[in-house]
Amino acid sequence: MRFKVLKLRWPWTSSDQNDGEPQTLSAARNKRAYRTLIIAGLLSLLALILLGWYWSREPQPFDVSAAYVGDRSPVTGTVTSATLVQVVDSLLQKPGGFLANDLLPPGLWLDNLPSWEFGVLVQVRDLSKAMRESFSRSQSQSTEDADLALAEPRFNVDHSSWAVPWPEREYAQGAEYLQRYMQRLVDENNYNAQFYARADNLSYWLATVETRLGSLSQRLSASVGQRRINTDLSGAAGAVQSTSVPEELMIKTPWLKIDNVFYEARGTSWALLHFLRAVEIDFAEVLARKSALASVQQIIRELEMTQQPVRSPIIVNGEGFGLIANHSLVMASYISRANAAIIDLRELLSRG
Repeated sequence: MRFKVLKLRWPWTSSDQNDGEPQTLSAARNKRAYRTLIIAGLLSLLALILLGWYWSREPQPFDVSAAYVGDRSPVTGTVTSATLVQVVDSLLQKPGGFLANDLLPPGLWLDNLPSWEFGVLVQVRDLSKAMRESFSRSQSQSTEDADLALAEPRFNVDHSSWAVPWPEREYAQGAEYLQRYMQRLVDENNYNAQFYARADNLSYWLATVETRLGSLSQRLSASVGQRRINTDLSGAAGAVQSTSVPEELMIKTPWLKIDNVFYEARGTSWALLHFLRAVEIDFAEVLARKSALASVQQIIRELEMTQQPVRSPIIVNGEGFGLIANHSLVMASYISRANAAIIDLRELLSRG
């Protein structure tokens, strides 16, 4: 009788003999997974960098005479109103939209264009205020325009707010109210919308622009550090005047804020460039009568120089007379000359 011997192979015996193979496969799989994650992360980072570069492009200047679209020649005030609407639209509809309140990358990383947006927004606020309080009113005791009274507060919403109220929605609504005012302005059967292109009204707005440019010029010049006399109490009634050496202050822009101030000045100049071109059309009769047209054109030329392409990948902050350029000081030079021309323009407008 012959017995057949069966060789039993227990499960743990088989796994023990093949331990090397599963561990090798698992390590290979993990290595491939890590490599895939790293590649995906790098590609995502590259895509965000390219998208951020695209979003950081400033809008190109536009033709203010084409901002107003109508069948007839523009009514006085429509070019300024249409230009203000177009500037707000450029602020909201440019690549990436409005970036100042972004909480996600790449908008979260960007700071140059949000500073540019703030510079534009300040000028939008100033002009909308001037239109509400001066351009649309015959005198101080007259009634303000209903649409302008609704538009101006909406441009004063905090630009960095990411919750209610949403800046984008408020600014868009402000532009809609401006369009309603402009539609009433061109309606021959509607006489409750007016635009008074007078010298005193224009001087009212230019006074605000003058203070804005003066402040920007000082902030730009502080990129290399400046010793300044403390003039905070100069001319103040009752201020104690000391016979000793005046107090000196050392003013210097923080290194991380230099590019922010530069792009804020660039955005301010971009908006003013369009507004002054519109003023040149709507206030043409007043400027010709005051012999001030050349002054406006000179201001426009100075502001055009501030919009030259920035060739450097960063805002360089060299010494005043050093080997390396200082972009902030160059910008301050153009801003200061434009500001001086505005002062001369206001003097011309004030003459009889």
